[in-house]
Amino acid sequence: MVGVEDPDPARSAAERLAELTGVPRHRAVVVLGSGWAPAAEALGAPLATLPMSNLPGFVDPVAEGQRGTVASYDVDGVPTLVQFGRTHLYEGLGLAPVVHGIRTAAAAGCTTAVLTNANGSLRDDWEVGRVVLVRDHLNLTATSPLVGAQFVDLTDCWSPRLRHLARELDPTLEEAVYAWLPGPHYETYAEAEWVRRSGADVLGMSTVPEAIVARACGLEVVGLSTVTAVEGDDAGIDPSEVVGAAEAAAERTGSLLADLLRRGTA
Repeated sequence: MVGVEDPDPARSAAERLAELTGVPRHRAVVVLGSGWAPAAEALGAPLATLPMSNLPGFVDPVAEGQRGTVASYDVDGVPTLVQFGRTHLYEGLGLAPVVHGIRTAAAAGCTTAVLTNANGSLRDDWEVGRVVLVRDHLNLTATSPLVGAQFVDLTDCWSPRLRHLARELDPTLEEAVYAWLPGPHYETYAEAEWVRRSGADVLGMSTVPEAIVARACGLEVVGLSTVTAVEGDDAGIDPSEVVGAAEAAAERTGSLLADLLRRGTA
């Protein structure tokens, strides 16, 4: 009926996803942030690909370097849902669209979430193009995607099991604390220094709300983040260069992503 709000938009989107992909249940979801699309090449050919706008409740991404599609893969027997892009808090739509993709994945049967993004590094010893493993996060937006008395324990938000596996697969991976800021502007020198002193190694404008909702839905979460700029660098930050650096790193990191899905999905 026109004008009637869907009481369970994630369930509706999951049902539509199953219909359009022909895959009744997925086990893992991968969210590919800015520049991360090339990593999907390591997953093989998709079984189905569709625009996000074909699914109820999804909003087409607006950030540079995000395709706005959803694809279903079979990664050596692991039905995997890949979201090429995400919605951000800075778009002004509220947090429900930001986490709708994760809620849909949970409704579709996913038990594992791999979240990727591009970051600004607060450490001058981490070069542009380095991929780091998210160990923990700081939510510096004063917001939460959870509403009401949902007291979700986030002490193990970033799965120790999956982090251990990731380091086994790639011993060069270093771990980082990721700080979530609202954006869309980049930080001043003083703001970046404040965030560094607060305990963060890298910062960005995404991922944390998805991780919170994933844990609330019972999913195990692992995060991979590409250094695309160094905060405080006199060269400044160019959004196109951010995407370019992430794309180059994603081409090298696809095999790690595929192995995490094969060996880490519960």
